Amino acid sequence: MKASVLAAIAALALTTVSGIALAQERGGVIDVATIGEPPTLDPMASTADLVGIITQHVFETLYTFDESWNVTPLLAEDLPTISDDGRTYEIRLREGVAFHDGSTMSAEDAVASLERWMRIATRGRQAAEVIESVEAQDERTIVVRLNAPYAPLTALLAFNNAAAIVIPAANAAQEPLSDIVGTGPYRLEARVPDQYIQLVRFEDYAARDGEPNGYGGARRQFLDEIRFVPVPDPNTRIEGAVAGQFAYVDALPVEAYPRIASGATEPVILAPFGWPVFVMNTKEGLASDLRVRKAVQAALAPEDMMLAAFGSEDFFEIDAAWYPSSHVWHTQEGTEPYRPEGDTEAARALLAEAGYDGTPLRILTSRQYEFHYKMAEVAQAYLQAAGFTVEMDVVEWATLTQRRADPALWDIYITHSPFLPEPSLMGIMSDTSPGWWASPAKAAALEAFNTQSDRDARIALFADVQRVIYEEAPAYKVGNFNALAAKAPNLEGVVPAPWPYFWNAYLR
Repeated sequence: MKASVLAAIAALALTTVSGIALAQERGGVIDVATIGEPPTLDPMASTADLVGIITQHVFETLYTFDESWNVTPLLAEDLPTISDDGRTYEIRLREGVAFHDGSTMSAEDAVASLERWMRIATRGRQAAEVIESVEAQDERTIVVRLNAPYAPLTALLAFNNAAAIVIPAANAAQEPLSDIVGTGPYRLEARVPDQYIQLVRFEDYAARDGEPNGYGGARRQFLDEIRFVPVPDPNTRIEGAVAGQFAYVDALPVEAYPRIASGATEPVILAPFGWPVFVMNTKEGLASDLRVRKAVQAALAPEDMMLAAFGSEDFFEIDAAWYPSSHVWHTQEGTEPYRPEGDTEAARALLAEAGYDGTPLRILTSRQYEFHYKMAEVAQAYLQAAGFTVEMDVVEWATLTQRRADPALWDIYITHSPFLPEPSLMGIMSDTSPGWWASPAKAAALEAFNTQSDRDARIALFADVQRVIYEEAPAYKVGNFNALAAKAPNLEGVVPAPWPYFWNAYLR
């Protein structure tokens, strides 16, 4: 190769590296369009993904997930030291981590935060069933003692949904949380309801060393501000993305892909993303009768529902398994009741057996996730064909997340979830999560699954958990789908993720 060509390549490489270095200098403000107004900024108090997406920039947990969905330390110094019997977890905290109010994180803060989490968060109450005590051993060490081995504990502590955030001990008694003070790379500057939530760089943020690694590793603050703007109408989000009105637009209908690809922003696809799910109210009302739930399970036609919701098979897959074939948790155990085209006659027979009297089946949904509403419309037609009287309650997403907490208001609500790294993170696994599924069969399957520490043995045991889900029908998984978002061409450092984050993002 000629020396002149080598010199040109070297110059180009130097220019590229220099350009990246310059591009990553601090500065800039981005607007992020979200599906609506979050019901709260207290991540312990909500399982709504929207709450987690915003608040993960402000609050942090002891652990998080790396790019391979392994648990990795965040506020903790390292992974916990676990006793031989699996019942004692010793967690060492990082030194010199500052809160937004200027105080320094200590073991006292972590203990008070975990006690609050176990008191008010659905996933915290789930963990509280096995946690005997949380104590400070010294200024930087906490000890968690369990009444039985519990393999999902670190994953629960890592999850940003009903999250085990660490806050100052002085704020832990607040219910609801009024002082939005965390350790995250950005702090709350202003919240103007229905207009924006403004986060600004926290100058004293204690970043981890090393390189970014999924939600873990180094969290760098290149941006001056992040403004989360509620845009409930999906068509308005599409138009905003096409026009380049926002730096990032979340939760776009997948049928908008051609328009996004030819507009001022770039499509961001996460494939596969997760599953849509119809959660049934097992506590009271129509769906508290197993025969009615089995009738719903038989009546629904996932093929037509997914086609209506996503338009093209490029964006969805008909799959009964709660995890796709690419995940270690994949199994077909118990999936026989899943019928791609539905079974109206079987549903009618089950309704007759239940002595159904025409009481309306109430479906709670929202149009902010347009695919939820489209699936609900198709479901309504199939359920009516099976003999149900169906009422649709279509509300704002923030209202839905409030109403689903009241078992008197609904029989089915529609939501979705990414494929979670630990099955015990699924909402229906908690007896206190809306839907309130609790049974001896569930308890037995989960006890065997959660007390087993060997990963291969747990993979086999999850098949029993999935079988019980299909037998007792607390929820109906519709299929697998891909997610679509959009970003500005000059917004760099954004990694496709189920809960998009903007630390490490910068404007080129």
